[in-house]
Amino acid sequence: MQIVMDDSKQSGNGENNEGVEVNEILRALVEASPLAIVALDLHQNIIMWNPAAERIFGWHAAEVLGRPSPIIPEEKMDEYEMLHQQALAGGATTGLVTRRKRKDGSEIEVSISTATLRDSNGVVSGFMGVLADITEQRMLEEQLRQSQKIEAVGRLAGGVAHDFNNLLTVIIGYSDLALYCLDDKAELQKKIEEIRKAAEKAASLTRQLLAYSRKQMVQPKVLNLNAVVMEMKRMFGQLIGEDIDLVSHLEPSLGQIKADPGQMEQVILNLVVNSRDSMPQGGTVSIETRNIEINDAYARRHVGMEPGSYIMVVVSDTGCGISEKTQKHIFEPFFTTKELGKGTGLGLSTVYAIVKQSGGHIQVQSKVGQGTKFTIYLPRVTEAADTTAPALTTATIPRGTETILVVDDDENVRNLICETLRTSGYTVLRASHGGQAISICQEHKGPIHLMLSDVVMPQVSGRELAERLSLAWPNMKMLFMSGYTEDILVRHIALDAAPLFLEKPFTPIALAIKVRQVLDAPGSSV
Repeated sequence: MQIVMDDSKQSGNGENNEGVEVNEILRALVEASPLAIVALDLHQNIIMWNPAAERIFGWHAAEVLGRPSPIIPEEKMDEYEMLHQQALAGGATTGLVTRRKRKDGSEIEVSISTATLRDSNGVVSGFMGVLADITEQRMLEEQLRQSQKIEAVGRLAGGVAHDFNNLLTVIIGYSDLALYCLDDKAELQKKIEEIRKAAEKAASLTRQLLAYSRKQMVQPKVLNLNAVVMEMKRMFGQLIGEDIDLVSHLEPSLGQIKADPGQMEQVILNLVVNSRDSMPQGGTVSIETRNIEINDAYARRHVGMEPGSYIMVVVSDTGCGISEKTQKHIFEPFFTTKELGKGTGLGLSTVYAIVKQSGGHIQVQSKVGQGTKFTIYLPRVTEAADTTAPALTTATIPRGTETILVVDDDENVRNLICETLRTSGYTVLRASHGGQAISICQEHKGPIHLMLSDVVMPQVSGRELAERLSLAWPNMKMLFMSGYTEDILVRHIALDAAPLFLEKPFTPIALAIKVRQVLDAPGSSV
């Protein structure tokens, strides 16, 4: 590399020495620059190639000096020629984003700024380009855009699911009440049961929307993913068919994670089913688990990921693969490549949401015709696995004689709850909002044993109402309900109040059981 300066007008040794010093300063700047600096003559042969250019593109200076630039992809030749002509005409370019080629054949995204080179007489002698490798920056920007888009859609999905859950609570609840009242009207009973089945399917979709928006009720436990995988392998045989081989590589000393076991099963099941669907002619599905440490450098390249100890789960297949264009949308709700009626488009979006809700990270690697690999990272914990068996509930509807205040701004839900509780023997007071609830409590002469309130209501939330009432009626117990769940518990209800929460949609039996549990529990709920 040589930087030539015009010193023809200088006189005396001092001035020449000064010119040499400036020349050396410029040389040092070019050598130390983190940006690739490339200069070309009028014939488009390289006359300058600094160390950053060597590092970014892979060619040493001796390989490129005096030769045409090797970094221009074929499809970018017209753009390159335009930049050359523009520079020869005295023009400059700043911050042009384009692609350039490395020695290993891979392409990177760069930001280019150009300037015209002139000799000591001011005649154009070539042009110079300063190139910044922005591949990682663009990748992070794309990850952030995807994350923001998914968050926005998630908020919308959560709001829709909340309103939908109120409707489903009414449909399922009145279907159950109607079935309880029927005697031997078999034909009518069958029709009502079909209504209830349809409502249950709708409720399942709503739960997936809530999972996507990360508002699903979760019950995290310390667990070992190897145990989850081994338990599920028993059901995979019939699920994936005889023409697909299922292999597993499970690390024997795998650490623990803290997550909802049902959600983890849902993640693995969805990924395995997706792999099965990508291999109509058969193939191999592989499940791998491993302990892994994520360092700072890796975390910086993936938006939202923190360095630390993780459990890695990989589900891969030898299927048809996913195009680069499709990969940008696979985690969006209702996006599906399956034919009409074959999928809801909520499978992978639910997987994404569960992983994020569990504090993890998910990646996809795929090429058309070369299979797909989903890699999940879940934070590792040092606690021992929880082996406590879940408590069983009875299908018998419990009854009571206490007085219950029901507060819900949705009239249909309120009517259903009041009818269910009255049928179970309770005295029921009803209010459509917080102000009315306070007035009822002030006017009521006897004790009120329990307030059953929606969490999110206009003017006064369920939590605020509970706090006000507990001051004047400290013995009144509290039970909250909502179509939202996880974030509502965090923002509106104490974190240890999960036993005092009823998730919509619920059945009359579930309502009666929960009410009885809260009434029979010692102490107050606030």
